[in-house]
Amino acid sequence: ATPSLESLHNAHSGRYALLKLTERAGGAQPPRFLRLDIKSRPLDSGISGPLQQAMAQTLAAGQQVLVFLNRRGFAPSMLCHDCGWIGQCPRCDARMTLHQRHNELRCHHCGHAERPPHSCPDCAKLDLRPVGAGTERAEERLTTLFPDYPVLRIDRDSTSRKGSMEHLLTTINRGEPCLLVGTQMLAKGHHFPRVTLVAILDADGGLFSADFRASERMAQLIVQVAGRAGRAEEPGKVIIQTHLADHPLLVQLAEQGYFAFAEQALSERRAAGLPPFSHLALLRAEATKPGQAEDFLDEACSQAEQLMVQLDLTGVELLGPVPAPMERRAGRFRAQLLLQANARGPLHNLMNAWLPQVETLPGSRSVRWSLDVDPIDLF
Repeated sequence: ATPSLESLHNAHSGRYALLKLTERAGGAQPPRFLRLDIKSRPLDSGISGPLQQAMAQTLAAGQQVLVFLNRRGFAPSMLCHDCGWIGQCPRCDARMTLHQRHNELRCHHCGHAERPPHSCPDCAKLDLRPVGAGTERAEERLTTLFPDYPVLRIDRDSTSRKGSMEHLLTTINRGEPCLLVGTQMLAKGHHFPRVTLVAILDADGGLFSADFRASERMAQLIVQVAGRAGRAEEPGKVIIQTHLADHPLLVQLAEQGYFAFAEQALSERRAAGLPPFSHLALLRAEATKPGQAEDFLDEACSQAEQLMVQLDLTGVELLGPVPAPMERRAGRFRAQLLLQANARGPLHNLMNAWLPQVETLPGSRSVRWSLDVDPIDLF
């Protein structure tokens, strides 16, 4: 089980009762974690040489391999090798993902899709290349590396047709050696007794993100995916490919488990004054024209500052307004204003007085806005 850091903090504070699962179902042994440092190693569609060898050994022993990559499509972007053009969504501040099987570039944020260009739109050269690896590309490469074994891809694209997921699960449950490639759809709720090797191709994204909850989500996903390994008599092994093999959070997760990771992450949150040791509210706004959302949030911020003086409220900090991390999404321009407080009382007192005034602001008619208390993410 991978409870959130907020839930663990509530358990430590006596608000929740903490119940731990001390052993796996059926007496299965927990999998062994290995951190594979891929710095300076050549990668073949995101797969290192040592990982290929481990896969080959597992398949030769008649067992199954699960390859986890939380990125759909063939490649995260398409790039011109001559001028550096990258396929951007015309409606979002995001790159479009190449889906080779459907021959389209698709935005995973707004759904916009178009055919890949035959030549570069900027320089007209023909050297357009897929950059990075998604589940389609991993599937294609594994099929070439291991031609004698089925490679089964499980993601939203491959299971969209009625009955497709059931067909894939039937094939897996026959118990014959095969490779499963998939996204977080594979992480929970499945029992694959013949899977003894789980390969996590890229664990670094959660360690670099601007979202303070990203490392927590990364750890939860790793533990949940790892839970697919060694669920029967055969022991399981989890190989985590990373450029940051010595990162303290990753070391604790691999060597001491999720709860040790969580304690380390909680101590970092406490030092930084982040939830659950502070309380947040996020006023989001979006509009069809640039600047409209920020103008509205400027008005709202001024109202909040005046109310804090009138109500003699302290301990609440207003941060912003600023553009959202993805400023343009589905053709709309987005911005946000963050409120942070050490205690809930002053924050809620401010919001109770502030919200009715925000509703009457002149700018509220030209934007869509929402107030999110205890936001799960800041995007």
